[in-house]
Amino acid sequence: MTSPTTIRKEPQVRSAVSAPRLGLVILKVAGRCNLDCTYCYEFNLADQTLAAGPKTMSQEVFSATIERIRRHAERSGQSSVALSFHGGEPCLIGAALFDRWCTEARRELAGLRVTISMQTNGTLLNAQWIEVLERHGVDVGLSLDGPPDVHDTFRVRRNGSGSYRAVRRGLDLLHASSVRYGILAVVQLGADPLRIHRHFMDLGCRSVSYLMPDMTHDTIGDVREKYGPTPCADYLIPIFEHWWHNSTLEVRIRNFWEVSRLILGGTSHVDALGNIPLGFVVVNPSGDVEGLDVLKACEDGMTRTGINVLRDDFADLETASPLHSRMVFDGAPLPGDCVGCVEQYTCAGGYHPHRYSKERGFDNRSVWCADLLKIFAHLRSRLDVEPRETLRLRRELGRPVGV
Repeated sequence: MTSPTTIRKEPQVRSAVSAPRLGLVILKVAGRCNLDCTYCYEFNLADQTLAAGPKTMSQEVFSATIERIRRHAERSGQSSVALSFHGGEPCLIGAALFDRWCTEARRELAGLRVTISMQTNGTLLNAQWIEVLERHGVDVGLSLDGPPDVHDTFRVRRNGSGSYRAVRRGLDLLHASSVRYGILAVVQLGADPLRIHRHFMDLGCRSVSYLMPDMTHDTIGDVREKYGPTPCADYLIPIFEHWWHNSTLEVRIRNFWEVSRLILGGTSHVDALGNIPLGFVVVNPSGDVEGLDVLKACEDGMTRTGINVLRDDFADLETASPLHSRMVFDGAPLPGDCVGCVEQYTCAGGYHPHRYSKERGFDNRSVWCADLLKIFAHLRSRLDVEPRETLRLRRELGRPVGV
């Protein structure tokens, strides 16, 4: 197995493009978490890869990852790359190591514009972490599902106790700092959406992403029977109305920005809509390279590609795993059931894991299809843009409009 110290250093010059662009590398620097969220796709759904691997990423694996990024950028001709620290819980590695790794990444990727982000549950943030995050200009995504009684239902510690108070301390530290942060909140089916949204606004949060639960056609079970045919839309539309009538553009609800962008002929900036090439890979603590990590909600082992940064380049994904190569570099095929849909070029099938069934693979419309159609229709009515107008705008912007 090749160590990062023996990977041949190539000259810092751009060669002819020989690899597809890779805009983001997600670093799973911690293979454990101090919380036990019931809906976590890493630990509590179909796959246990992270839990079975190393507790933390080694220096060898981190340095090898940075070197693979540098090599790939030379071959793709790209001038920038984004790094995102994930887990498990990335704060488990400690602020001092995070500081050293951010410094190493910028040094070894000199010549590239490097942006750094971190996704955290917020419970371990302290003054030292804030200082390091500010120094490196790190953007932070903080997981928070609502007021204490809502948040503590699912986002619990190993002993079953709630985590809200600790998350709130972390949020308050971020809010008092210069660190840019946004809230990631899983849609709480059946809960009062306006109570949850107003809670975020009262806390001073100005960037919120509401995430549809990670379910497949094999696991959605009795959700529709219990919550109705469109529980996500019924949750999100009241939030949209509150935002539309009471907020300014300084408040960004990412779901609505992305849907609006697509309706107006633009391209999606998120992997859950638009069926775009993902443009990112995930590196686990062991150095194993994965494609879309949320596919762990589908089946055990589905994210494995067979390549590792200690011996392989990211471009090797193209031959090692056709499934992930297609998703990462080309974009997945449109599900057959979506051909001819009024939102075929906007929603474009929805999020990959939400399409999955053991019987048909990813050739299904999203389990949240009815919700997505209802959300698109509602925003179209507010924006006064019909589907045919979206197609006209897409043509003007040079976007695809044919199957």
